[in-house]
Amino acid sequence: LPYGEAVEALEAWIRWARRCRLPAFVELQRRIVKHRHAILAAIEHGLSNGRIESVNTKIRLITRIAFGFRSPDALIALAMLNLGGHRPALPGRALPSPP
Repeated sequence: LPYGEAVEALEAWIRWARRCRLPAFVELQRRIVKHRHAILAAIEHGLSNGRIESVNTKIRLITRIAFGFRSPDALIALAMLNLGGHRPALPGRALPSPP
């Protein structure tokens, strides 16, 4: 949504939630109003921590896979291989086609 429409939609939802009788929505509305400035700044500038959260989740998965490795260097190498973007050709396999 464009910034102006996002502001209008957020304000309309806040008005609705303020009148709502569900305690969870009333509490959520209070928290959104408290952080409204930061929420609108994130929408205006297109910022998100989604990519960082994705990397953190992948690192947690790699850590579980690497359980039992003898050194942290192997874990670091596995993380860099998975997250670094480098895709080396594996022996006996066809080269992947470029995107």
